[in-house]
Amino acid sequence: MLEQPHFGRRLKRLRLERGLSQAGLVGEGMSTGYLSRLESGDRRPTERATAYLAERLGVDASVLTEPPPQRPLAYEVAVALSAPSGTCDVGALGRVVDEDAGDDPAARWQALWLLSRAAGCAGDYAEERERLDRLVELSGTLEVPELRVRSLVAYARCTRALGDMRTAEPAAAEAFRLARSEDLSVSDTLAALTVLVDIEAELGRLDAAARHAGDLERELLPAAAPAQAAEGWWTAATVCSRQGDHAAARARLDTALRLLRSTDDLPLWTRLRLAAAAAALEMTPPEVSAAECRLAEAASVVELIGTSVQAQELRALQAHLAFHRDRPDEARAISAALLAEDDLRLPYRDRVRLSVLDGRLTILSGRVEEGIAVLQGLGRQAAESRNLDLAAHVWQALAQTLADLRLPHRANAADGAPRAAR
Repeated sequence: MLEQPHFGRRLKRLRLERGLSQAGLVGEGMSTGYLSRLESGDRRPTERATAYLAERLGVDASVLTEPPPQRPLAYEVAVALSAPSGTCDVGALGRVVDEDAGDDPAARWQALWLLSRAAGCAGDYAEERERLDRLVELSGTLEVPELRVRSLVAYARCTRALGDMRTAEPAAAEAFRLARSEDLSVSDTLAALTVLVDIEAELGRLDAAARHAGDLERELLPAAAPAQAAEGWWTAATVCSRQGDHAAARARLDTALRLLRSTDDLPLWTRLRLAAAAAALEMTPPEVSAAECRLAEAASVVELIGTSVQAQELRALQAHLAFHRDRPDEARAISAALLAEDDLRLPYRDRVRLSVLDGRLTILSGRVEEGIAVLQGLGRQAAESRNLDLAAHVWQALAQTLADLRLPHRANAADGAPRAAR
């Protein structure tokens, strides 16, 4: 019989993997109090309890009773870090972490960091957040400000991707405050301030975002490494765009694009081109030709070595491009197919913008009331989650679409709105 606390850790991991509460797992054959004591390691399991729980989990009893990993967590982290690109067994590392006794907090921090990054790259933001919750908690016990700041920055980015601005903002603000107070490196300070500016802009606090973007440009970007500087200029461009200064936004995006060659950081190079395409389509009027050029550059990489998340981002932007090119049938086909996917992993903002596009197309196809209801629901949802910039986009899109219904025709597709249904 497996000794505690390993049995309890394994039992809890299997339960959570199946999305079960303690009550959901025990049913009527065991008390939740007994299960809680098993999971915490306070009680040793009996053979009868082990057999019952294994049956409820749908696994063989040996899965619960097999010996714990023989190698220390630090060894497993070393194995993961040294694995050839794309071959790290993230699942195996996750199981080791979940059963780890916590004797080496630094190794545990490193393992959780690797696991959270892997989940984020896969677009599994819920899994990433679960890992980051534990990472932030652990970093609070370590007297290493760099690790605390990096945990908070990652947490702010993840919760922002989930649309949880109430959680993202204080995490980003605390990361920046700590980076400043501890006089951390340009790299750590820039990472914290960049995510804070992004969040402030999405909260509609453009004055604060512009002030902090100015700090980025004056104090940090001149001393930053090219890849991080490119992300900083991209963030500054976003703020300018939301202020309506599209010339300044274009100049900053061009700076970001010039800083990075595809041979320097291909994933970031691709992300920047997707971001530049999105920014071009959000300008007034949309710069459709520029967006098309950037999307073509990104597509050449995504089609060869891109992740599933990047492929979804590319398709979403292609739908927006088709809309602005006055090809509503193509836009509708792409957006409808994406929104129907079981494993849609776009960040919250991108999902809402795609749903807005689908709602606009619904209105313009003649199903006016249905489309209006969709957009009203999206607007309320964005406002309630404090994504005020996104909420403004939804209401503006609704107003523009209803205005388009009254137009007898459009001057041309480059004006940025599709021809209205007559």
